[in-house]
Amino acid sequence: MTRVFVLLGKRWSGLIVTVLMSGPVHFSDLRRAIPGISERMLSDRLTELGAAGLVVRQVDEGPPLRVSYRLTEAGSALRPALDELGQWAGKYLGAEGGTCPEEFRK
Repeated sequence: MTRVFVLLGKRWSGLIVTVLMSGPVHFSDLRRAIPGISERMLSDRLTELGAAGLVVRQVDEGPPLRVSYRLTEAGSALRPALDELGQWAGKYLGAEGGTCPEEFRK
């Protein structure tokens, strides 16, 4: 579990993987899909996810030359786990504020 959280626990990494679940995404579209992330941070996280074998960088033939990213088989295999985490967060962290409702603190 430590290895999973070292990789996916970094800010933005889980969101990047989640956005890529829908299929290949161009860099600029990926940045727009994740408000608040800088180009530099997105590039760094994509490089880390690529080095871990979860994301592949593809250069689309131009003109214009465009770069897109997609999940590998290993990256796509995260879908069930991320879906479960999303359901858990919806139930136990509430919609706003990220705190567990009192009814579940027993």
